[in-house]
Amino acid sequence: MRKQMIENAAYEVATQVRSVEDMIDGTLGEIAELQSKMLRVCSVSGTGAATGQPAFEQLAEAVQALISARGGMARCHAELAEARKQIPGLRTVSFGDSTECPPKTGVADLRIVA
Repeated sequence: MRKQMIENAAYEVATQVRSVEDMIDGTLGEIAELQSKMLRVCSVSGTGAATGQPAFEQLAEAVQALISARGGMARCHAELAEARKQIPGLRTVSFGDSTECPPKTGVADLRIVA
């Protein structure tokens, strides 16, 4: 009973870690799309490069922070995988056929692009 509770709790942590990693990657993609749209507005409106520059700089800072967060989550993931070896009942547990982590269960966000 206790072993199953430990395994369930560890599975929830592993699933959440994977979810957070996927969200950060998705957010980075959304920011790239936002940058592209901001450049398009500048191009279509015929404004100079200085117009909106502070917004681009703030967005660049946000991207850098997310990239740091992405690295932090990767390190967290590795530390959790290592810590798993110290928890009785989890030393030999695997959540998939060939990996130590649960499989990705993300949904493809398909969009029509004109």
